[in-house]
Amino acid sequence: MKLHLIIADASLELVPSELWKNPAVSRDAMRRRIEPSRMLLDRSFHHSAMTRLKDGFKRGRPDLVHATVLSATCSPLYDEGLLKVYIHTLAGEVIEFHERTRVPKNYIRFRGLMEKALSERNAGPLIRVFNSDFRGLLEAIRPEFVIGLSTLGRKRDLQELCIESARRSRPCFVVGGFPHGHFSEEVVKGLDDVVRIHEKSLEAHVVVSRLLYEIEKHAQYWNQ
Repeated sequence: MKLHLIIADASLELVPSELWKNPAVSRDAMRRRIEPSRMLLDRSFHHSAMTRLKDGFKRGRPDLVHATVLSATCSPLYDEGLLKVYIHTLAGEVIEFHERTRVPKNYIRFRGLMEKALSERNAGPLIRVFNSDFRGLLEAIRPEFVIGLSTLGRKRDLQELCIESARRSRPCFVVGGFPHGHFSEEVVKGLDDVVRIHEKSLEAHVVVSRLLYEIEKHAQYWNQ
């Protein structure tokens, strides 16, 4: 079994051009000695600049994406080369981590890595960056079945879901990489099923941790 995980509509992007001259962005750029165009949009520093930004409620939270990526790449499944991780951003950019690539646990280092990747379209041989809509990414992955995890989905028992998924050769799970709201229409159209695994809304990194743990527990069902 090869499991694919997509962090979709991810709140990870460089500061958009309309905000480059905003005082909050300018101050942060001066403090960091970096061009505004090469900085990640981060609500912690750029909140006042984002008040009128389109879909601002879903943007500027690269820390959430970082936590979710760590939950995936620190798992035994990832260590064994059985998990492939992708970030698909709201702007239609894909960040693909090659198998067993180590992601910085420190957020400052992760931020620097993502800034280099998005601004230079290159972050070394272990990370690939390219433009693609969600459908195009799925066509590249060619999963057997695509399951979105969302509070808008039908309730499923997680153990049952993971046993069922482990029997497929190329399952793909999709979690949201944003702080509020739901999957975009583009993402929803690419899903074969949408499920929820808890009565309450859970953060993406919690969902990923629970999902991968259950899949690992039921390894005896893989490809049966």
